[in-house]
Amino acid sequence: MKQRFYFDTSVFGGVFDKEFEEETLQLFERVKLGKIICLYSDLTETELLKAPDNVKVYFFKLPKENTERLIINKEIIELAHLYIEEKVVGKTSFDDCLHIATATLNKADILVSWNFKHIVNVYRIRGYNSVNLKMNYFSLEIRSPKEILEYED
Repeated sequence: MKQRFYFDTSVFGGVFDKEFEEETLQLFERVKLGKIICLYSDLTETELLKAPDNVKVYFFKLPKENTERLIINKEIIELAHLYIEEKVVGKTSFDDCLHIATATLNKADILVSWNFKHIVNVYRIRGYNSVNLKMNYFSLEIRSPKEILEYED
């Protein structure tokens, strides 16, 4: 069974960022080859509307059979609010919380992000997962593309 990785918006932007380009392109190559399924949400699509054209074009050229669009629903919004209420992050990080909640409730194998301040951060990850476990949800793996590639077989 193919692994399902939720990509937040920062990963798509990483394709054209000199600092993150190499690892990001390697990860997307795995999507193109059908080794992993790229999960993304309607929030990701909305955020990408503000992205440079080259990022949007890259996103829309991904093979549809290797991607899965997830819809943010009431349960996801409620979980995202819980992350804020539990002070995992502040109110200004609500969209980040929506990404975490979407990946959690859709049982993504890993959430992938380049956002080290609010997402790929050991203290935040512990916070998100403490809320998840309190609500009887699964613990979510959260990694940067670089971490994923370092530990790949």
